Amino acid sequence: MSTREIFTGRLESGLLLLPTLLVSVVFLYYPTALAVRTSFFNSGFGQEDEFVGLENYLSLLTDSGYHSSLFVSIVFAAVVVVGVIAVSLYLTFLIHEVDTGQGVYLLSVIWPYALPPAVGALVFLFIAHPTLGVLTGPVEALGVDVDWFNDGPQAFVVVALAAIWKQIGYNVIFMIAAMNNVPDTLTETAALDGVGGLSRLVFVYVPIMTPTLFFLVIINTIYAFFSTFAFVDLLTSGGPSNATNVLIFDLYQEAFSFFNFGVASTKSVVLFLIVGVLMYVQFRVTDSYSYYGA
Repeated sequence: MSTREIFTGRLESGLLLLPTLLVSVVFLYYPTALAVRTSFFNSGFGQEDEFVGLENYLSLLTDSGYHSSLFVSIVFAAVVVVGVIAVSLYLTFLIHEVDTGQGVYLLSVIWPYALPPAVGALVFLFIAHPTLGVLTGPVEALGVDVDWFNDGPQAFVVVALAAIWKQIGYNVIFMIAAMNNVPDTLTETAALDGVGGLSRLVFVYVPIMTPTLFFLVIINTIYAFFSTFAFVDLLTSGGPSNATNVLIFDLYQEAFSFFNFGVASTKSVVLFLIVGVLMYVQFRVTDSYSYYGA
């Protein structure tokens, strides 16, 4: 006998939703509204707010440093999203194909995602450190001089690799579920037709997994723009020469290093709008190419 109760009254439904609404208002909607309001003011530490209208927004149009940060962020997000999807899809396929020890392989791939971002950044720092890292020797054996503390492109690659490594586990969880739902008849038919290995992954599994893959593209885009702060902060601090100064780190510095709260709020609003537009475009485009069955 079911013990579930169904509430049909508006009062009971409202009371059940009240905790969620309170948390959303206090930690989401109110800070968002405050950031939008502050973006129209010249606001700083220990000074009175001065209304300046759109001046903060107009200043960003001529700020070459902000333009550089915007470009770095877009390239960084593209590299992270493509890298995470490609590596996760390949690892998921390898795990899906094994018959023994699948759980062990799956756990070994997922565990970096369980680490807090700051811990993940520190772990990757010891992995790729120019002098102490376990990967430094093998990479230098290939003829590459590892010095990403002082080399901008190398620093960009290291931070991108750290962000990709951290997010793989999340993607594999969804991908393995989607791949396990592919009908066995398709796999058997592909085998009879001589389609094997990566060809089966690309031409059989991927088209059926498109709803999951497009969902992950959106999640990974949000992750690349908003959730990679710890890697930039702990690995490079935006350097060298602003090569890794992504928007989320740039607005943090504006607020808590330079105490320009008005400009920082403006940058946060612009970042929100940029990601919002990207989400809209992705939803519109990906829906046309998603396979939802007959």
